[in-house]
Amino acid sequence: MPKPQPDSQLVEHLSSQLNIGDSLASLLVMRGIATFEEARRFFRPQHSDLHDPFLMKDMDKAIERIEKAIAANERIMVYGDYDVDGTTSVAVVYSFFKKIYSNIEYYIPDRYKEGYGISEMGIDYAAESGITLIIALDCGIKSCDKIEYAKQKGVEFIICDHHLPGEILPDASAVLDPKRPDCEYPFKELSGCGIGFKLCQAYSEKNNIDIEELYEYLDLVAVSIASDLVKITDENRVLAYFGLQKIAENPHSGLRALLEFYKPKEEYSISDLVFSVGPRINAAGRVAHAQAAVQLLTETDIVKAREFAQVLNQQNTERKEFDSNTTDEALSMIEADSAFGTRFSNVLFNSSWHKGVIGIVASRLIEKYYKPTIILTESEGKVTGSARSVNGFDIHAAIDACGHLLLHYGGHNHAAGLSLLPENLPAFLNEFERIVKNTIDEHSLHPTIDYDAEIDLTDITGKFTRILKQFSPFGPGNMNPVFLTRDLKVKDGMARVVGNNHLKLTVTDTDEIISFEAIAFDFGHFCKTLLDGPFDLCYTIEENTFNGKTTLQFNIKDIKPHAVNGFDGN
Repeated sequence: MPKPQPDSQLVEHLSSQLNIGDSLASLLVMRGIATFEEARRFFRPQHSDLHDPFLMKDMDKAIERIEKAIAANERIMVYGDYDVDGTTSVAVVYSFFKKIYSNIEYYIPDRYKEGYGISEMGIDYAAESGITLIIALDCGIKSCDKIEYAKQKGVEFIICDHHLPGEILPDASAVLDPKRPDCEYPFKELSGCGIGFKLCQAYSEKNNIDIEELYEYLDLVAVSIASDLVKITDENRVLAYFGLQKIAENPHSGLRALLEFYKPKEEYSISDLVFSVGPRINAAGRVAHAQAAVQLLTETDIVKAREFAQVLNQQNTERKEFDSNTTDEALSMIEADSAFGTRFSNVLFNSSWHKGVIGIVASRLIEKYYKPTIILTESEGKVTGSARSVNGFDIHAAIDACGHLLLHYGGHNHAAGLSLLPENLPAFLNEFERIVKNTIDEHSLHPTIDYDAEIDLTDITGKFTRILKQFSPFGPGNMNPVFLTRDLKVKDGMARVVGNNHLKLTVTDTDEIISFEAIAFDFGHFCKTLLDGPFDLCYTIEENTFNGKTTLQFNIKDIKPHAVNGFDGN
């Protein structure tokens, strides 16, 4: 289906201002860019485009509390979640303050002994170690009871979180979260590491620290943005843009060591970070302890960093095995369930599944069955799980509606975590299915390909692709545009199945004026169909580098036999 198209007058005006074609101008307007200045900020991000950190509610309180702690030589702990966003958050904030203050340490909770978020075990450790201030990153916005517990032990908190808050905020020294209702910060979609970065930015501005020193951490911020799937718009676009530059030019030793396991590149994309760096950092917390990830990300010696990276890479290999086995077992459970076809959700429980991979498995099942999915296992006598959603369905809201059956839960619209007592599991399964059935929209039950624009192959000129490349970094909120081109054919029969059922072909128009190489992952079964007649394609345009030569390549998203309205009826 075509995405909603913008006002034609806005498109014409922007096209004239920028001296670009209507199709590119339309893509910009669809992204909320309607003026020359907005286009300048989009195509040429500047550090000065970052928002004033003191616009965030409680930022002044947070900085005052940190200044007080440093002046009194209080011991400070930087505390973070065990995923990529949490570990990069800790690495940035700990490294920044360690340069100016030595009485500081970091702490990552054990995924299996302590669970997600702020733990009593972590608070107990802080109290016993003489720590009086904890800076909590990527967690804590719903930890009212834990903050109260800490206060009784003489430990104060600064909360730096980006998750949705509950009705009551924790009684901490400061609560930084742009999603809190009374916060007027102009951008709400920062990652947890992004909140930590803003804390450091505010401290730098208040204490006359050269801001260039803070920009050294933008590579870590970019990794968090990529891995936590936050929108790459507004401030996140600026942070990701400069973070990717730093990764290409001079990354931290830990990232450099991790990237050595990936194919060398002159420049990296958000997707590169999602598929290369993110899983290896996450593997530490999934298989062993995420403390190892922070050790890697804060290490300055490349030799030691390579040793840490080797350990994480091995743990990632183990994680893949757990992932594969659990996915196979989950698929078998679904296929053996006669009621599967009538349900609107997938909720599966197996007490032996590895807690570290259940979120990945939930995502795998979404890809195959396209239903809101929760994968549950048992840990420390409780049922714990990870939830993933389909487009257009708020899974956090659905879980919230089951809150009376749960011990803890939290997350976002598209992903969440939860825990409950074993005796509440049957009731939860029924209640969650009932809520999904009653609230999910029909359009959310089926995956669709929404294309940005319909173009001809002749529209894909050198100028077109140069400008299109400048739309990056791509990611949520600014995805690589999907184009529709109709009435194509395979050039000279050049279509073949490669690898694991992938389709490699050369496409051309009916007059064979112009042609492009294309790849269609998991479309090998279409090979004969394409050779039989004209077809329509939905695709993105990417660069493919092979043997040192870079060419344009279509990444095919869907194929249909040629029809006037073939892609408009879905």
